[in-house]
Amino acid sequence: MAMGSITRRSMLGMMGMGALTLAACGGSSESGAESGGADAAGTNVKIEMVTDTGGVNDQSFNQLAWAGMGQLQEETGWEVSYLESKQDSDYMTNLDKAVDDEASIVWGIGFSMSDAINAVADQNPDVTFASIEGTNENSKENLTAVAFKSEEPSFVVGYIAARMSESGKVGFIGGMESETIKAFEYGYYAGVEYANKENGTSVTYQGQYAESFSDAAKGKSIAQKMIKDGCDVMFHAAGGAGVGMLEACNDSKVFSIGVDQDQAALFPEYETIVTSALKRVDNAVIVVSKGIIDGSIEGGQNLMLGAADDAVGIPEGHDKVPDDVYEAAVALFDDIKAGDIVVPADKDAFDAFVKSL
Repeated sequence: MAMGSITRRSMLGMMGMGALTLAACGGSSESGAESGGADAAGTNVKIEMVTDTGGVNDQSFNQLAWAGMGQLQEETGWEVSYLESKQDSDYMTNLDKAVDDEASIVWGIGFSMSDAINAVADQNPDVTFASIEGTNENSKENLTAVAFKSEEPSFVVGYIAARMSESGKVGFIGGMESETIKAFEYGYYAGVEYANKENGTSVTYQGQYAESFSDAAKGKSIAQKMIKDGCDVMFHAAGGAGVGMLEACNDSKVFSIGVDQDQAALFPEYETIVTSALKRVDNAVIVVSKGIIDGSIEGGQNLMLGAADDAVGIPEGHDKVPDDVYEAAVALFDDIKAGDIVVPADKDAFDAFVKSL
């Protein structure tokens, strides 16, 4: 499935700052548009999203998803709203509330909500659900799951990290350990090894999990230890915990790499962010919501979007990345799109990839 008519260059430059304005306008379940809209058939459309525990202002995929909802409202006049989960036990409650609100589509944001949204979809076969980073178990016709090939942009920023490291040590901090976050980790690690092979270097890798997507203090503490161990470029896939990593890197004047949004633009106070691994969650919410409503996307699918769909990338701005490194990184996306590089997303694939270099 293609993500509209986005070009490679426009995809690389697109980011969440315009969308961020929309996200900042959010509040509670009553914060969406008060006036409903109509689809092509003239029926009212209401789309409600449930966040994971990172919250709607997580500077990550919840915020991007809400930004996409805001853009949907602007483009279509549809009613949009969200429910914010404070703890895991809120998932079922909030999804049930969205069902009671008679939403046309109920979005669940985050892989940690996957079990809950599958359960609620089973209980409500006449309600349409969609999920970001979840899975559709048993091909339920009323659920569309959307995930991203997170390993692909992670590979490219791993390549950048290895090329920019002066100490020969780079680091990674994940949030909660899962297959989804492992894809970030192994993609990043593979990018480091690819750069080593290409340039005859021996940059080494360290990785650790914060076991949280919200504990910024934990992320900062882990980063400080890695920096003390010599890491001079660090990447995170840890939501709010990763913001602590960005702060630690800035304090120590060590390069950092953001995730999901262009975090250099999002956090201008952190001057050492050199790039970010982008996932266009906002675009996915827009395209999939419209497709479900107009019938061009059928339920029951697990959609996996990547470089070939222009659904992942890096920011076009690269003031802190040398031109030759940036251009080489952009070229890697072309190789990934063409299938010349198949990026590993788990340990077995990573081991095989390294052996093939």
